Amino acid sequence: MSETKRFDDLPPATKEFLTNLRPDEIKTLNDGIRLVSAIWTVGTFAKWVIITVLGILAGFVMFGESVAKIAAWSRG
Repeated sequence: MSETKRFDDLPPATKEFLTNLRPDEIKTLNDGIRLVSAIWTVGTFAKWVIITVLGILAGFVMFGESVAKIAAWSRG
């Protein structure tokens, strides 16, 4: 896509915003995008850690109940 046609589909307010950005603001936006991506990755990891811990806890509870039932059967 040519440079002159690259931003034709953008709304006028977005074009004005992008054309008025200073180099330091562009750097800040790029850093912000990377930060949001990193937070999203950590959030996904944390979600799966919590799900795993809850699954392990539920497994321990079920295992304990099974051991208690077997012990009750063996006692008569």
